[in-house]
Amino acid sequence: MSARNVDKHNRFRCITVGFRVSPEEHEHINKAVAMSGLSKQEYCYRRCLGRDIVVQGNPRVYKALKDQLAEVLVELKRIEAGASIDDELLENINLITRTLDGFNKA
Repeated sequence: MSARNVDKHNRFRCITVGFRVSPEEHEHINKAVAMSGLSKQEYCYRRCLGRDIVVQGNPRVYKALKDQLAEVLVELKRIEAGASIDDELLENINLITRTLDGFNKA
């Protein structure tokens, strides 16, 4: 039997909340979760409740940042001189920048 799912105040989490997202939104959420170092559940409920997402540097977060930067590099190489950058790429770059900025402040 699995351990009880409780929060830091030892309150039992027994209610399930679900919602639908597009494949693109799902990908964006997964990228943000990977770079946060949190579980998807922890990330989503902190975001929904307006709590801070504090990234703890660890090898998983480092790998996620490295992978995201590699994807950004591929996209930037694909874009021809003078071509426009799509909003999703800019959001991804912004998320990476905020994550790395948080490391510098720690």
